[in-house]
Amino acid sequence: MVNIDQLSLARQLDLVFKELDKELSGLDSGVVFVQIRNNVIGKFGIRHNPITGRNGQMEAEDQGLTGSQRSSFRAMALETLKFKQNWTHGEISYDFTVRQGVILVDATMESNYNMANLMIRYPRTNTYKDSGMESTS
Repeated sequence: MVNIDQLSLARQLDLVFKELDKELSGLDSGVVFVQIRNNVIGKFGIRHNPITGRNGQMEAEDQGLTGSQRSSFRAMALETLKFKQNWTHGEISYDFTVRQGVILVDATMESNYNMANLMIRYPRTNTYKDSGMESTS
């Protein structure tokens, strides 16, 4: 059995879209999100509200993304990984909607850093002492 951390991030994202394929086939808008830690996708899913209210009536959407729209969405999501630089923790959100039969996708990348990791990498120095100024606290 292959560990998830042995797969490239692109391959993991491909697996996410395969897992979400059926759900995406019933939606025409929403946000797909993937949470990344150490370049491994952990939590992922879709934020959406499939029930639309019009004229006092609540109705589910009639149709979702077509096969070719889902394929285009997946390709665009994989393409966004080229813009991910120098971070290993964070979240990528793909806001999608269909307009006039064309899928539109906006990607948002959020990098996360941990101060505790920085404290390990950088030696501790007394900044005030090194500059000739003493701390007043």
